[in-house]
Amino acid sequence: MAVNATGNHILIVGGGYVGLYTALRLQRRLRRELQEGSVRITIVDPQSYMTYQPFLPEAAAGNLSPRHVVAPLRRVLPKARILNGKIIKIDHDARKATFEPVEGEPRDLSYDLIVMAAGSVSRTLPIPGLTDIGIGFKSIGEAIGLRNRVLHQMDLAESTEDPELRRRALTFVVVGAGFAGVEALAELEDMAKDSTRYYTKIKPEDIRWVLVEATNRVLPEVGPEMGKWTLDQLRERGIDVRLDTRLESCVNGRVMLSDGDSFDADTLVWTAGVKPSTIVGDGGLPLDERGRIKTTTRLTVAGTTGAYAAGDAAGVPDVTHPGQYCAPNAQHAVRQAKVLADNIVRELRGQDLVEYHHKYVGSVAGLGLYQGVANVYGVKLRGFPAWFMHRTYHLSRVPTLNRKVRVVVDWTLALFFRRETISLGEIHRPRESFRDAVAGNNR
Repeated sequence: MAVNATGNHILIVGGGYVGLYTALRLQRRLRRELQEGSVRITIVDPQSYMTYQPFLPEAAAGNLSPRHVVAPLRRVLPKARILNGKIIKIDHDARKATFEPVEGEPRDLSYDLIVMAAGSVSRTLPIPGLTDIGIGFKSIGEAIGLRNRVLHQMDLAESTEDPELRRRALTFVVVGAGFAGVEALAELEDMAKDSTRYYTKIKPEDIRWVLVEATNRVLPEVGPEMGKWTLDQLRERGIDVRLDTRLESCVNGRVMLSDGDSFDADTLVWTAGVKPSTIVGDGGLPLDERGRIKTTTRLTVAGTTGAYAAGDAAGVPDVTHPGQYCAPNAQHAVRQAKVLADNIVRELRGQDLVEYHHKYVGSVAGLGLYQGVANVYGVKLRGFPAWFMHRTYHLSRVPTLNRKVRVVVDWTLALFFRRETISLGEIHRPRESFRDAVAGNNR
């Protein structure tokens, strides 16, 4: 069944940074057209919210409420139609996309313009046992699940008399020393260390954190000098950092590294890179050598008309560094969305499109409460100043005033009250207690 468009129908595949910010700007720029019905916007995403991923580590550590690091699409984009599900096939010649809802039969959506903003997924390797104990760190569900996991393991270690079980429960492995891995590890290590005050049998030094990185550096985004400083800071905190080391196996929780070491662990966080969303390969659009949608400097899909792409799923040429591509990060995604939306408006009005031009300003990273590292416009900061810049910058990037205020309130309360250290692992299995009760009554 096809859904026919009335007027210009803009289909946005993905409700992340690019999808949300593109639709937000189109709402403002095309207010009259949307009211008249001559333009329609549809967003397709499995979730009904956009996750501000730079705040996932703080949500995992309990510094921010999970609800405040996501933006509800229907509330933020009242002029757009939100469809929950995924696009499984695109026939751009026919201007038709096959939509598979969360429940129900697939159906076709017709469109006039399409925006490929599907983002990325975790890039994994065929490592034996990875799914046994592994968890990613790209969604709010994974972040809160990991927080509950760490606290649950501490509860388990406090309650057992078995030294092997205790050691295994208190061993946590993070694979990948980029932004996601280092920030997640630093925040969770800080939270776990702070939580030991409430346990009688667990000391900070009993908890083992292992960071595994296949290259010879951490946080390459902040430059060699600040990356070296970060490495020294992590090691001073007792974190076991393994550079030039690969994870070879983790079957049944037995972690085996390429340096010959092996040990038991129940928790492994995988942050070793990302790859374009699966729809990119099934979209019928041209791809570059890295499997991304081949994109021009005007954020149009190369060799096509009526198709745009940006963000992690797109290979956008960097005009400030000829021959290179824009990095897949939030800084570029938000700015690309602005240019992309403006170019759509220009196309609808018969005007010439403009190039995306943005010189990378640098990077900031949080390393736990009051600790951070930054390299912005060549200015290198560490410790509290970098931590403050990290929070200030990302607060300015959070969509909507509503979410900005809620984040500030969370941070303000954290100045006066200690963060909560409660494991709510049962929220991932809400029917388990009821099933046990039913089983007990049937005996």
